[in-house]
Amino acid sequence: MEGLCRFKKSDLALNIFQEMDFQGCYPDRESYRILMKGLCDDGRLDEAIHLLYSMFWRISQKGSGEDIVIYRILLDALCDDGKVEEALEILGKVLRKGLKAPKSHRQRLDLSQCRDGEDSEDTKRLINEALIRGGVPSMGSYSAMAIDLYNEGRVDEGDKVLDEMRKRGFFPSLPMYKAKAEALSKKGRVSEVIKVIEEDIKEGTCVPSVGLYNTILKCLCNAGDSELAIGYLKKMAKQVGCVANKETYSILVNGLCKDGKYVEASRVLEEMLIKSHRPGAETYNGLIKGLCSIGRQYEAVMWLEEMISQGMLPDLSIWNSLVASVCCKMSNIEMFIMNSF
Repeated sequence: MEGLCRFKKSDLALNIFQEMDFQGCYPDRESYRILMKGLCDDGRLDEAIHLLYSMFWRISQKGSGEDIVIYRILLDALCDDGKVEEALEILGKVLRKGLKAPKSHRQRLDLSQCRDGEDSEDTKRLINEALIRGGVPSMGSYSAMAIDLYNEGRVDEGDKVLDEMRKRGFFPSLPMYKAKAEALSKKGRVSEVIKVIEEDIKEGTCVPSVGLYNTILKCLCNAGDSELAIGYLKKMAKQVGCVANKETYSILVNGLCKDGKYVEASRVLEEMLIKSHRPGAETYNGLIKGLCSIGRQYEAVMWLEEMISQGMLPDLSIWNSLVASVCCKMSNIEMFIMNSF
């Protein structure tokens, strides 16, 4: 279904979804999410609404908060299509039948601003807030909503979900912090990414994972601050149970090479091999060419030998860099000898 939806064939995906029952295969939350997104992306909103209703009695009978992501897909699509009134009507049904929100929660919601419909983005934001505040507070609903918003790059709205859950006595989880760091990293907001690992995560019971560290390292290296990234590698080594993996070292080596710090990159690559992580050919290629460019042919040849010993074939550009570097060095030696006499 996911493959068909990706190619705008949600009608065929819907046929497969309907066939699942006859094959004794029960659709789960992910099945509904994939199909709902596909139908909405293709503008098949009537079928998407019917899918929502079938979801109410099939997988939403217990009011699972994680279903909130699927509801959002349809509500956002209706707002984008200018069908705000219909979106608000369905929102009421979602709160009542899908999220099993108590009547007292629903009555406290003020959706009058949504009815203007002048700004679809503002309307979607208000509906998202209603989904969070109107439903029964749960870690599942907060986590699903926040991660979904961060994945869409809507950092400010994701932060509001985190603020709301803190008011209700919940602490953000590690996946939520990771999603936030990735969203900030894509926007190039380096100082805020660092704040996630230095301040935000310390307020609860979470400890940084390798995945979160890798996100931080990638952000720093992309911003040209690979030296600070090395500092976080050292922090990882001091944290119990947080061991740098192949991706960690690859990010650092590539980042250092990008910043022209080839000697430091060589040291990190050496540590990588000591820890039994095999670099990819691209990592070797970048470092060897970089070492050649600063006249360190001996180290470049050593890494070339290491690369070949691991069964990798260097690019033609590597040989060109080595030859050019050696010729340049020989030319300099000849010039020095001529100037000496």
